[in-house]
Amino acid sequence: MKQPSAPPPRLWDGRRYYALDSYLKNTFHEKLYKLSLNGGMTCPNRDGTLSYGGCVFCSEGGSGDFAADPHEPIEVQIAQAKAAVSRKFSGNRYIAYFQAFTNTYAPVQYLEQLFWPVIRRDDIAVLSIATRPDCLEEDKLRLIRQLSRYKPVWVELGLQTVHAETAKRINRGYDLACFDNAVQKLKAIGVHVVVHTILGLPYETPEEMRQTAAYVGASGADGIKLQLLHILEGTVLAEWYRTGALDVMTEEAYLTVLADCIAVLPPHMVIHRLTGDGDRQKLIAPRWSGDKRHVLNALSHQLKVRNLYQGICCTDSFTKSLQI
Repeated sequence: MKQPSAPPPRLWDGRRYYALDSYLKNTFHEKLYKLSLNGGMTCPNRDGTLSYGGCVFCSEGGSGDFAADPHEPIEVQIAQAKAAVSRKFSGNRYIAYFQAFTNTYAPVQYLEQLFWPVIRRDDIAVLSIATRPDCLEEDKLRLIRQLSRYKPVWVELGLQTVHAETAKRINRGYDLACFDNAVQKLKAIGVHVVVHTILGLPYETPEEMRQTAAYVGASGADGIKLQLLHILEGTVLAEWYRTGALDVMTEEAYLTVLADCIAVLPPHMVIHRLTGDGDRQKLIAPRWSGDKRHVLNALSHQLKVRNLYQGICCTDSFTKSLQI
């Protein structure tokens, strides 16, 4: 990647990228903390509708390894989650994050009974719903639209990659056109769309990872998560890794491609995540990712040394040149 010579036109709270906490400060004028909740749903990629076992990186807890016990009522989950973060957060309002598995994979009547009591709480500022692009039927979009008229709603879509071969390899179960259609429909009803991507998926090149970031940047989505691939116990990836069929990124390689991805994102896109918070008890590799503070400090150093910042390589010509 060519090294730019121009200095950054501005910084986001002293950083060279637009991080979630800066967005929250600008939008809500206070810090908000996420409460990871479990709505008790599964996924069409696990129950046999599309496939069994989920995506190859998915553990038994889905993407919600830190989410609450689904057997507990939601009000109990919220109280427990607030108590868990009380040592590092002293605010009064939170983001209710339905994280585990696919949180629109249920009849709309169930979703109404689940989401409305939460969004009406005084201590909840935002309702965040993690789901799949192929689980957003029209009745669920209508519900999301109604919820978003009451308070801000974020819908987080698990994309991971824009490359068809990788999507097949990881057993994602839907095509890129499905993702594009979901973003278009969600933006039409006025919700904040966050896209999950994974850097370091099996056999992807750094250029392919950068292409995924650029595509998401041009998709119309409002935010992105740039997640490092974690090898977790209980996953297909763990089996591949132990047989030597799969390797993981080094810290240096990850920081390089992460900086490149940040550079191709538009300046207004909110970066919700830059590395990931894998469950340390389940984490097999890469072990270096456990020190999140070190990784973020090293990223800031690399961006400064390479004189990169969010948006510097975000051009229409580059996006149009993508061969997806």
